[in-house]
Amino acid sequence: MRRDTIQRQQGAMKAAELDLLIAISPENFAYSTGFVVPSQPLMRWRHAICAVNLDGKSGVIAVDMEETTVRGKLPGADIRIWGEFTDKPMTSLSLLISDLGAKNGKIGIEMNYLPAGDFEHLKRLLPGAMFVAADQIFDRLRQIKSPEETDLLRRLSRISDTAISTSFDAVNAGMTEMDMAAALTRSVYEQGAEHFKLMIVATGPRSELPNVGPTERVLEAGDICRVEIFSIIGGYHAGICRTASVEEPPKKAVEIWKNLVECKYRVLDAIKPGASTKYIYEVFLDKFSDLGLPPISFVGHGIGLHLHEDPYLGKYDDYTLEAGMVLGIEPLVYQTGHGFGLQLKDMVAVTETGAELLSNVTNTDELYRIG
Repeated sequence: MRRDTIQRQQGAMKAAELDLLIAISPENFAYSTGFVVPSQPLMRWRHAICAVNLDGKSGVIAVDMEETTVRGKLPGADIRIWGEFTDKPMTSLSLLISDLGAKNGKIGIEMNYLPAGDFEHLKRLLPGAMFVAADQIFDRLRQIKSPEETDLLRRLSRISDTAISTSFDAVNAGMTEMDMAAALTRSVYEQGAEHFKLMIVATGPRSELPNVGPTERVLEAGDICRVEIFSIIGGYHAGICRTASVEEPPKKAVEIWKNLVECKYRVLDAIKPGASTKYIYEVFLDKFSDLGLPPISFVGHGIGLHLHEDPYLGKYDDYTLEAGMVLGIEPLVYQTGHGFGLQLKDMVAVTETGAELLSNVTNTDELYRIG
C-alpha cells in the first residue's frame, strides 16, 4: 500500500467526518495501492477495491482471476478474493467494511463509478451504513502530486517526448502513418513504459482531426503531421503532442506555429502558485487572438491518473494553482483554414516558485522537420 496516499486519505476522511473511504475505480485503486489491476479497466465488473478507515487500516478486494497479480504487488496486505462466476463482489466488500469497523458508519465511495445495481446490493447488505459520494475527495487529493508522483510524470513526459521525435526521425516522404506509429510505440516500450493510450497520428488533411489514429496514408512533401501519445506507468499518464512538417513546411504553418510557441512561453510564465487558471487562459487568448482563428475553450488541464483532471486552464471555472500540481498545456488550432492543424502539448509541474517544463527533450521553437 502507498502509505503517503493512505495518510492523505485519513486527513480527508477526518475533514469530511467519514469513517471509511473506498476506492473502486481503476484510477483511485491505483492511487491507493500504486498499481492498476490489468483487467479492471477492460472489464468494469471485475471490481478491484481498496478501503481505508480513519485509523489508516486498509483492506483490498480483488477478483480471483487477478489474485496472483494483486498478492504479488501487495505482500502482507489484507486481501479478500471474490470468485468471478461464483461470488458477488459487494458481499466481499460488505464483510471488509464490517471488519474495518464501519458497518454502521459514514462511508465515502465513488458514486460516479460504482454501477447502480452494485450500489443497491451494497446498501441492502449494510442497512445501517450511510454512503456518500467521495469522487470529489479523490479528485482533490490527486490534484497535488507527491514528489514521487512528479518524478514519475517527469520520466513519462520524457518517454513520450523522445518517442515522438524518434517517430519523426524514422520516416520520410513516401512512407506511411503506420510506419510512424510503429516507431512511436516501439520507442515507448523500449524506454520502459508499461502501456500507452490515445496514440494520435494525423498527417496532411487528417491533421485537422482532433483524436485519430494512424492509417495507411502516405506522407507527402509539405504535409503537416500531428503526433500525440500518453505513455503509462503504474496507471499514470504523460501526454505530449508535437507537430512536424515533411520537408519544407507551408509558410502559413510557420506563421501559426510561431504564435503557438509564443503562447506556450506566455502560459509557462504565468503558471505559479496562487495564479488564477482563468487569468492564464486569458493570457493565452491575448496572443492567440492575433491569428484571427477560433480558440479552444481551455489551454491546459490537470493530468495524472486520468488523461484530463481538474484544474482546467479555461474560460469556465476558475481555480487557484498550487505547488505540486501537474498540468498538460496545449496551445493548438485544428481548423486553420489551410488544410492542416497544429498542436503543441507539454507537461508542466507547478513548483514553489513557478513552473518546471517536464517534457524538455525536444526543441519546439520551430516546427520539427521530417526528411
